[in-house]
Amino acid sequence: MNYQRTVQELESKATLWWSTQLHEANANISIIPKLLETQDDFLHIISLSKGNPFKIFDLLEASEFPANLFLKHLSVLADYGGEPIQRLGRSFDTIFKDDSGKYVINFIWEAKNFEYEFKALPIRGLGNKKLFMDGEGLTKSQPLSDIYRDMIVILMFGSTSTVNQEAGLSKCEIGTLLGKADILEKFVKQRYINVSRITGGATANSLGQLAQKEVLNYLKNSLPKEYEVVSNGYIQLDGYNKNSGMPFDIVIERQKQYIGIEISFQVTTNSTIERKAGQALDRFNLMHSNGYKIAYLLDGAGNFQRQSALSTICKYSDCSVAYSDEEFEVLSNWIRETI
Repeated sequence: MNYQRTVQELESKATLWWSTQLHEANANISIIPKLLETQDDFLHIISLSKGNPFKIFDLLEASEFPANLFLKHLSVLADYGGEPIQRLGRSFDTIFKDDSGKYVINFIWEAKNFEYEFKALPIRGLGNKKLFMDGEGLTKSQPLSDIYRDMIVILMFGSTSTVNQEAGLSKCEIGTLLGKADILEKFVKQRYINVSRITGGATANSLGQLAQKEVLNYLKNSLPKEYEVVSNGYIQLDGYNKNSGMPFDIVIERQKQYIGIEISFQVTTNSTIERKAGQALDRFNLMHSNGYKIAYLLDGAGNFQRQSALSTICKYSDCSVAYSDEEFEVLSNWIRETI
């Protein structure tokens, strides 16, 4: 297979625009500070809810805590975000409609059976935007309404419901801990430590960092264990003027053989790709003179507006790929063939 592609070959594989998955991940990162800031108030509400699973609604109304922010807390804690909620909305009839035509969910709380009849659901286009749970929506506080009552019940008690498996609600379990203050605090704090670890180091508008992390994780999972995969690594090179080594977005090492990978995904045109192009020849020559290889992951509509810069990079790259799972696999195969 020819891994040294032309710009035209690369563009035919390119996605050009950020995926929905990355946009959603970025939106989640941007609201993490808001969730952490309001975590204690959220905990206070659910810790006070005792005696009845639906008492949570009275407490939520009395506290005037925004219903959309409360639901976002539940969504993050249950790892049940935009895509699962959309799938749930599309399958609502088959999951929740009973023989009499009513929409209900049956669940167990404190060893008792409860049935909740949905008041607003199903609706068309159920998702984060409709629920004001995306980055923009969370800036507008929403009062408790029937649609929030419906979703709160699903995300709090779904794990003990009769449709748990069918709707993928196994982590929607925080309702089982209502009123148990000490256990709740430990549960919530631990979940948010995990969330912070997943999104560690990234901030709002950090799609580039997220893209790099996605490639990094793909390579770690696809390459055999003897390959070391390092984010923001350095390669020591004879002839390079910095003792720290030449920096790369990702460094691959196996038995003292190295590959440096540079990543650029620009939807709007800027000078980053021109800078990489200006360095491409020197980096290529230095890497080759030390017996190592260099690869580029290039995508984004903005980058492809800079045809001359991309042509230069492709010329001085041992492997050029675009941004998709299929292309990540091409990169992974090339790495295994190379070192």
